Amino acid sequence: MTSRIEQIMRSAPVIPVLVIEDVAHAVPIARALVAGGLPVLEVTLRTASALAVIREMKQVPDAIVGAGTVLNEHALEDALAAGSEFIVSPGLTDGLAKAAIAGDIPFLPGVATASDVMRGLDLGLDRFKFFPAEANGGIPALKAIAAPFAMARFCPTGGITQASAPDWLALDAVLCCGGSWLVGANRNGSPPDVAAIEVAARAARALAG
Repeated sequence: MTSRIEQIMRSAPVIPVLVIEDVAHAVPIARALVAGGLPVLEVTLRTASALAVIREMKQVPDAIVGAGTVLNEHALEDALAAGSEFIVSPGLTDGLAKAAIAGDIPFLPGVATASDVMRGLDLGLDRFKFFPAEANGGIPALKAIAAPFAMARFCPTGGITQASAPDWLALDAVLCCGGSWLVGANRNGSPPDVAAIEVAARAARALAG
C-alpha cells in the first residue's frame, strides 16, 4: 500500500521550498505554482508569517500545502493547526518522528548519513529528505547512502537547480526534489512575478518526462 507521504512525493517531480515574508504574496504564488503543475507546496517555518501563509495557501484549489523546517513537537502542533497536510524537517529526532507517527501525519524527515536512515527505519519510516543535498556530497553521496537501503526513497533538497534536478531525478532512490529556485526568498517586499513563477513551475513539471 502506498503511504500518504509517498503519494505526495509522487505528485510532481519538484516540491517548491518557499520562504515567504508577506502574507499577501501567499495566494498569488500558490496559484502560479499550481497552474504550472506543481501542487505540493512546502512553506518553511522560517518567517513570522509562515503559519498565516499556510492558512492562505490552503484556500487555493488543488494545492497540497505542508510545513517545512519543523524542528520540534510544538512547531508540529502549530503547523497542523494552520492546516498543514504534511510535515518536513531538516533532521530526524525521535520526539518529532514519534509525534508525527502517532498522529498519522505524512512526515518527511531530513537525513544525511546511513545512521540517520537506519534510525528512521527503526522508527518505521522509509521516506526521507536528503539534506543538505549538494553540501552533503551531492549525487555520489546519496547513491552511496541509498545503496544498502532498497526500501528507502528520498527527496533531495538543498542547492538543487533546474539544471541539476534531472540528474537527481534519474536516481532510482529519488522520488522528487525540493527546490527553492522556483520562487526564492521574497524578502524585498515587491510583488511576486507570478508569470515567471508559473513558467518556472512548468519547466520543473516537465522534468517528470
